[in-house]
Amino acid sequence: MTTSEEQSQGREQARTTVHVFRDDALGDLDAVGLAAAIRRGEVSAAEVARDAAARVRDADARLDAVQVQVHLDVPAHHDADGGAFAGVPTFVKDNTDFAGLPTGHGSAAFVPRPARRHAAFTRQLLSTGVTVLGKTRLPEFGFSPSTEFEEGPPVRNPWNTAHSAGGSSGGSAALVAAGAVPVAHANDGGGSIRIPAAACGLVGLKPTRGRTVPNAQGRQLPIDIVVDGVVSRTVRDSAAFLAAAELHHRNPKLPSLGLVEGPADRRLRIGLLVDSPNGARTDDATRAAVTDTARRLEGLGHTVTPVELAIDPRFTEDFLTYWGLLSFLIGATGRTMGAEFDRHRMDGLSRGLRATYVANWRRTPGVVRRLKRTREAYAAAFRGQDVILSPVLAHTTPPLGHLSPSVPYATLIERILAYVAFTPVNNVVGTPSISLPAASTTPDGLPVGVMFSGRPGAERTLLELAFELEADRAFPSIKDA
Repeated sequence: MTTSEEQSQGREQARTTVHVFRDDALGDLDAVGLAAAIRRGEVSAAEVARDAAARVRDADARLDAVQVQVHLDVPAHHDADGGAFAGVPTFVKDNTDFAGLPTGHGSAAFVPRPARRHAAFTRQLLSTGVTVLGKTRLPEFGFSPSTEFEEGPPVRNPWNTAHSAGGSSGGSAALVAAGAVPVAHANDGGGSIRIPAAACGLVGLKPTRGRTVPNAQGRQLPIDIVVDGVVSRTVRDSAAFLAAAELHHRNPKLPSLGLVEGPADRRLRIGLLVDSPNGARTDDATRAAVTDTARRLEGLGHTVTPVELAIDPRFTEDFLTYWGLLSFLIGATGRTMGAEFDRHRMDGLSRGLRATYVANWRRTPGVVRRLKRTREAYAAAFRGQDVILSPVLAHTTPPLGHLSPSVPYATLIERILAYVAFTPVNNVVGTPSISLPAASTTPDGLPVGVMFSGRPGAERTLLELAFELEADRAFPSIKDA
């Protein structure tokens, strides 16, 4: 069954939307607003944690987004004195160590052990003052763009529970979109911040490589494609997070960011890229969302012109081989992650990626060399442009099952490549990229994301533009869905 047929079938089913916004200590506030209310003494951090925990339990009963939720009496918080997000409840994605909690990586291939210490990014996240209430689910090792499993329930999209919440940060995106917490940790190795943000109607900024604390494992790879950040409901929350995180870790190789608080006066030259470099067809709803955004930008005084991203025709095959290298390395080193690791229990996608690499390992030097050269094609696309506008994904988020790891690998990888057709370039080049909700949802009520990409270190430009679009037309609200 094709994606369009599955979506048509999904429209015929009763649509179920899940949100947990209510009149409690969190109200409708985003993270910036909630932190301000706590500082003013209007609500206490304890009240916020209690009410957020109740929201999480309610949402998770219908979305299956949580891997572990800590006991309310002992929230895993960092007692930061101040901090932009002091007292704001959040979750850590379950591929990142939080001391005392197990790190399961979404896999049934091993029994995870409680982490002995925080990961470097966890410390950076905690430096902002957040209260961590637990860990969110992700697909096995973060390889899939949909948070689904061979065993166990999938993470459901709160806009329509018959559809995917995206991946790999699907659990985090589902909780934030549903209103359980205002922000949550996400990371991105091929689109895993931006994909679930697009699927769930959120803001998802993938920072420049090195903007946040580097991942220890990524530094050992030929190309470090993974970077950490958050998903949020408002642009100012993503901006405030990066500003606060920079106080903990300032990369001297990048321009200082500071706090971005609104649009800039400068009008931008924006390149328009509607068709994917890998040849995947952009569906009608996504194409309409991108072209409508281009018209809005022109109405705001920006210049929009078509642009070409002339990457190596072998990019998709090379990225798939590199993806397979990651699966191969996990299979070879899995015993370091927990007890009784058995690579044969890795899911169908992980096993297929590993087999892809085993069949092509001799190509590794050429693959790495060509992928590194992608930065030249990326830089060429920016000659005469400040920002590039494109889809996040080639089509809207599919019904659950379409990207399940139970689907035969050859079919599954074909579907993934027809879906994840725009995001990986930024991971290879290391450049910043932000997913924003389009101005309206699809006829069946699903959000659509549009993506803006910049030069290395250009987060300020992306955030200023995001603020302008958010002010021009409010992002669609799940409460109105």
